[in-house]
Amino acid sequence: MTNFTSQGVDLEKSADFIFFFLSDFNHFEKLMPEQVTNWKSTNEGCSFTIQGMANIEMVIDTKVEFTKISYKSVGSSPLNFNLEFNIETKGQISSRVVIHLNADLNPMLKMMASRPLQNFVNMLAGKLKEVAEG
Repeated sequence: MTNFTSQGVDLEKSADFIFFFLSDFNHFEKLMPEQVTNWKSTNEGCSFTIQGMANIEMVIDTKVEFTKISYKSVGSSPLNFNLEFNIETKGQISSRVVIHLNADLNPMLKMMASRPLQNFVNMLAGKLKEVAEG
């Protein structure tokens, strides 16, 4: 597995707010880049298309109250991965989030996809800050 880690983002929202926001895939669409189309979601899962690339399906895999939520790829997703949001309480109304994407990439795919996947986790972190504080 290849690991991509976002820059940590400090949020002016409590860890429980961030945890509940990320616990519902109906909120998750707000974090996606504009290249994502055909978004469908429920509380526990989602599917979408990355323009010109692939259809992706994810479900919530693990929840550790107020500190961690992880999602995993399922179904026809061409990439086996898990996406994890680690939430740290910084104060009563502030938190810090670091995102990890672990993907099963063959050497050729790793060479082609490493930069876009690193950019993706950093973009997710930035969008989370924008959406949570906006």
